[in-house]
Amino acid sequence: MGNVRAAWSALQGRGTAMLNEGGPWGGGSSGGSGGGDGGKGNGPRNPWSQPPEGDRPRGGGGKGPSALDELLKRAKGARGQLPAGDPNVARWVGYGLVALFALWIVLTSFHQIQPAERGVVTRLGRYSHTLEPGVSLTLPAPIDRVQTIDIDSIREMQIPGGAGERLILTRDQNLIDLQYTVRWKIKDPEQWVFQSVEPESTIRSVSESTMRAALANTTLNDAIGSGRNALANEVQARMQSLLDSYGVGVTIQGIAIRQTDPPAAVVDAFKEVSAAQQKAQTSINQARAYAQQIIQKAQGEAGAFDRVYVQYKAAPEVTRKRMYYETMERVLSKVDKTIVEAPGVTPYLPLRELRKTPADAQGGGQ
Repeated sequence: MGNVRAAWSALQGRGTAMLNEGGPWGGGSSGGSGGGDGGKGNGPRNPWSQPPEGDRPRGGGGKGPSALDELLKRAKGARGQLPAGDPNVARWVGYGLVALFALWIVLTSFHQIQPAERGVVTRLGRYSHTLEPGVSLTLPAPIDRVQTIDIDSIREMQIPGGAGERLILTRDQNLIDLQYTVRWKIKDPEQWVFQSVEPESTIRSVSESTMRAALANTTLNDAIGSGRNALANEVQARMQSLLDSYGVGVTIQGIAIRQTDPPAAVVDAFKEVSAAQQKAQTSINQARAYAQQIIQKAQGEAGAFDRVYVQYKAAPEVTRKRMYYETMERVLSKVDKTIVEAPGVTPYLPLRELRKTPADAQGGGQ
């Protein structure tokens, strides 16, 4: 019975405390009066109208901040707002950004073009103009972009490349193992950049097709012999015409044929034929040289006869005697006999002894 009374007393005390606090929501007036709006009514207050108990103002002062304001304030702090820093830091960050912007303008707006180069300018992806050698100014990237093209260097392309097909059919239905080099350089940078997606691949394809077309009208002997230069010139002219029609923007400098051999199975026989042809050509050249010598000699003799004939017409008798004496001198100079036909002259003269020199006579006496 005593325990029941003690519990009842405790319940009464708790109820009294709740009434003093303004009901189950708390928020009574600072003077301890009952709840209502602002402590004026008897109803329960808004639970967000007063701050938590620990944040209430002490000493019975005015109302403190609401619980909602406190909640928002704490949420702000939880997001980690940084306190205000040193104003010098912000100023130096601004200086750095300005310096970076100026450096970006300088590096992407000024361009040095070498004498052997041209600069192709694209503005927002579209061709704008071409920069000549020297220092040039454009809009900064990415508005303007400059692609430098070397137009002075001569480029080379080996055909076929690697293990490509090297056998080509000639007009006389023979196969030839052909390797050659194409030399070219860029003449129009705009066409080189924009006209063809893969210009080098286009040059390779055009060179292979033109070479096969040219060999289709050439015999094997001409291709591996004296017709190589004519074949190279024909291929160069055809390639230039086709590449100009495609607008690739290059100039073909020349075609150098490095190898023209028959297939490996018959290469030995072709080498023998080639050696025989060279020997025959050598004999022909020697015969032509000998014929040229004979012709020149005959022409010289004919010219000498004409000159003698002119003299003969002027003085026939004198010319006949002179020719007779010159002829006899040539004939008798080779014989060891002297004939003298003149009246009153001894028919025998020791001419052999007279012809001997004193040194010969002394040698004979010894």
